[in-house]
Amino acid sequence: MFARLFAPTVEVSAHCDLPCGVYDPAQARIEAESIKAIIAKVADNDDPDFRTRATLIKEQRSELVKHHLWVLWTDYFKPPHFEKYPQLHQLFNEATKLAGGGGGTKAVFDAEVADQLLAKIDEIAEIFWETKKG
Repeated sequence: MFARLFAPTVEVSAHCDLPCGVYDPAQARIEAESIKAIIAKVADNDDPDFRTRATLIKEQRSELVKHHLWVLWTDYFKPPHFEKYPQLHQLFNEATKLAGGGGGTKAVFDAEVADQLLAKIDEIAEIFWETKKG
């Protein structure tokens, strides 16, 4: 028993190969693209039932955009990334607000807001892919 207690320990280290291998900003982009498509469809349709369904789906997709961005922001990106890309926190903040309810895609049917959201996601994706190279 004492031999086990005083036996040398094995030091191990690990990297999050599985989680880091599955993160992808494309998930947020796909949802943002669907938001833009919904906005276009609603502009061409006056049916109140259709518009109600579209609103609900658009709000759900906006929440999914925020979710996917938050996962990248909080789980994938680490302090060294934020040091190398000091604008990253601001990009995530702006992108999640563009998907949110205070004038973002969750609240409005505005194609320009959807385009702004897509542009922010593209900026985040560019940094994401740069971090994957290293």
